[in-house]
Amino acid sequence: MAWVERDVVALVDDALHGKLLGCLRERGWKLHRAANTDELAALFERQDFHAGLLQLQRAGNGKLYDLVGRQQSLQWIALMDHAFWRPTPQHRNFLAGVYDFHTLPLDQDRLSVSLGHAWGKGRLLKQPPPRPDTLEQYGIVGSSPAMLAFCLALRKASKADAPVLIGGESGTGKELAAHAIHNMSARGTRAFVAVNCGALPPHLIQSELFGHEKGAFTGAHQRKIGRMEAAQGGTLFLDEIADLPLNLQATLLRVLQDEVIERLGSSQPVQLDIRIIAASHIDLQEAVAQGHFREDLYYRLNVINLTAPPLRDRQGDVELLAQALLEQFSREASGKVKGFNQQALRAMGQYLWPGNVRELSNRIRQGVVMAEHPYLTPDDLGMERRASCAGHPTLDGARAKAELDAIRSALRRCQHNVSEAAKELGVSRATLYRLLERHALCGPHKEKAAREPA
Repeated sequence: MAWVERDVVALVDDALHGKLLGCLRERGWKLHRAANTDELAALFERQDFHAGLLQLQRAGNGKLYDLVGRQQSLQWIALMDHAFWRPTPQHRNFLAGVYDFHTLPLDQDRLSVSLGHAWGKGRLLKQPPPRPDTLEQYGIVGSSPAMLAFCLALRKASKADAPVLIGGESGTGKELAAHAIHNMSARGTRAFVAVNCGALPPHLIQSELFGHEKGAFTGAHQRKIGRMEAAQGGTLFLDEIADLPLNLQATLLRVLQDEVIERLGSSQPVQLDIRIIAASHIDLQEAVAQGHFREDLYYRLNVINLTAPPLRDRQGDVELLAQALLEQFSREASGKVKGFNQQALRAMGQYLWPGNVRELSNRIRQGVVMAEHPYLTPDDLGMERRASCAGHPTLDGARAKAELDAIRSALRRCQHNVSEAAKELGVSRATLYRLLERHALCGPHKEKAAREPA
């Protein structure tokens, strides 16, 4: 078996460093010693470590615990001398997450064995680099088939400069997807400006989007650059575009066609060079059919159409997302929370997540704040009732879920062409419509919206 050089980082005083140096060298360890927090930070910048030694009587400042907490996969062994050590709340939080601890003076054989186990665990936990077909570098985590297909679509969309319309349920990460498209595009070094159309008061939307001149209306004490002009050369993200009033939809359409705006109170045109990405959790085709959204604006925005998959369709992604969110939020608690117990993982896997990734994020953040132990429980996540209510699925329930999953998958593959999906599923078009109604995926009023071959 090939020799693997094992490095260990240590924040210890001079006397203990001398004792550790000889003992660890004999057992095949390379010791990297830091005398203070700044030297420890410098060591972390130069290389990765899987195991570390920390002399606790030297610990106790916030900077150190913040630095230690950021090394998520590094397994720490605490070295403590009861003659000097006085526990503080920070000490106790740190001890709750360490791999092992040893009292001084050293038992060299025991320390060597413990250090080897810690190093092995740290090496296993070290996150591999993002897979080339995922977009983890942009905060998009997931390896399910649905997410890999979505990531591929985002990459393709980033190569064009055409408008993009992103659909999907609330909480699925549509803004994150828009940001990823922007960052991967030729406009990635320029501004990304996000506007939530549903959060702006109707009487301020024009001023917010187009800007105004001083004195344009009561209270306009100085010139203001609008969001569109602020995105010059970059990307404007219009979230919840369906909430834009109809009269302003007409104005937006004219701006997109002419690529020119005028600030309120000015007759001087401003030429625009921006890319538009819009998003909505509402089906805009249905909104058009009901007269709530302009058809011409819909086709102007819907050049590249993407749909962010809901969390319930991302098989295997819940645990990956949960671990990534835990690492992010545990820094706020100095790394005291290290993971999830088996009951929490089971509860998260059984839950359907109607609030999608946003709900998962909120529950984990709550758990990190409220937890009393290093491993989160269903109770910490507020999921104790959901876990108990999930129970064991009935045979009828399992059949219905399998049928629903098959229909959804076929519709996605066939781009919601009902006739093609029916052929793929081996049923008639009328039968598929009945199944769509049974599962509340469609109704008689939606049949015209289904895309059929001409």
